[in-house]
Amino acid sequence: MWGGRFAGGPSAIMREINASIPFDKALWRQDIAASKAHVDMLGAQGIVTAEDAALIAQGLDQVAAEYEANGVPENWDLEDIHMTTESRLAELIGPAAGRLHTARSRNDQVATDFRLWVRDAMDQAELGLKQLQVALVSRAGEHTASIMPGFTHLQTAQPVTLGHHLMAYYEMIGRDRSRFADARSRMNRSPLGSAALAGTGFPIDRFRTAEALGFDGPTDNSLDSVSDRDFALDYLMAAAQCSLHLSRLAEEFIIWASQPFGFVTLPDSLSTGSSIMPQKKNPDAAELVRGHSGRIVGCLTALMITMKGLPLAYSKDMQDDKPPVFEAASLLALSIAAMTGMVAEAKFRTDRMRAAAELGYATATDLADWLVRQANIPFREAHHITGSAVKLAESRGIALDQLSIEDLKAIDQRIDDRVYAALSVEASVAARCSHGGTAPDEVRKRVAQACVALGLEEQA
Repeated sequence: MWGGRFAGGPSAIMREINASIPFDKALWRQDIAASKAHVDMLGAQGIVTAEDAALIAQGLDQVAAEYEANGVPENWDLEDIHMTTESRLAELIGPAAGRLHTARSRNDQVATDFRLWVRDAMDQAELGLKQLQVALVSRAGEHTASIMPGFTHLQTAQPVTLGHHLMAYYEMIGRDRSRFADARSRMNRSPLGSAALAGTGFPIDRFRTAEALGFDGPTDNSLDSVSDRDFALDYLMAAAQCSLHLSRLAEEFIIWASQPFGFVTLPDSLSTGSSIMPQKKNPDAAELVRGHSGRIVGCLTALMITMKGLPLAYSKDMQDDKPPVFEAASLLALSIAAMTGMVAEAKFRTDRMRAAAELGYATATDLADWLVRQANIPFREAHHITGSAVKLAESRGIALDQLSIEDLKAIDQRIDDRVYAALSVEASVAARCSHGGTAPDEVRKRVAQACVALGLEEQA
């Protein structure tokens, strides 16, 4: 492959450090597709004969069929997927195979293949995340009025509905989908035809190959084309942010499934047991999703550090761009699938949730709000009065609504019997009817809107 430039072949060390076929064989479908688009263009432009173009295309189809059936062979002497494919093509069709590499370099070839692979990974992530949203919306629709404690600092704050809580993750996953969509739009330009770094003197048609491969057009600077890995970093950034959201959702399920909470029973299919404690049902899938987020962030960091100081144009460091992306994509797909299954199949213990919502004086804010609305008391003063009521109830080990009206009037004479209507958890959530609030009617409205956005109008 190196021609007459070197008297001897590479050393064993160089051979091993230089070969990328063990991991870039994952690009074989993209490599075949880009090669077919390239040779079609070469034939159309008269750069190679129509006969050779047809023979090469036929040979590439045969190579693809072999890869599909038997996998990609790993011959480290051939270094990468590009030379592996070209070598096998030559065995099948003879010298005409050598014309395939006219007007291109492995630099623009790998940049094109990798973009195609990352674009596919973005599409797969977006599809998986949509299915997760469907699961979230479906379960939220079942629980628009199911009351649970809302937390800040993991301390009981105010009552919310389970539907409202699940729809928070719908919103988060929606932003993740938008990040992948933005990244896909930005990266959808074809570097094919940029050659090694300076373009080519052959009369190629880069617009034709771009269109054939589903790109919006060709890239506009050959140096940037072979140097750019922003598209891979954009993917990893979106994947890392998404993994953080999945990790937070996983953490909620881990906490909720613990015995002190008992808010949820996880599906057997996504849980494991203990080798010594027969009573255990461990949330291992959720814990692994939580762990995978760290690995995905590590993949992003690895590629960022690789790219941080590289001069134009191509450097061999960039061969290390693919392993972190491949690893992150695999981990993300597993995490999305695991959390989709968990949301869809979990059994929510709404009785435990409601009971917990009544603990911790979750309706204290409702008492303060009542004082503002009904007694025309400034909120800061109402906050102080409510704090005194909570302290009294806590000293007696009872809920706020179990304090007598005499107890409440002793704290402030402006409190009357009407206050009890505001102190139930049902009244509390119903009162939060501002746009985006937890009131059941608001949650039903948002679930209906989400069903329309997801194409699930029949559920709206």
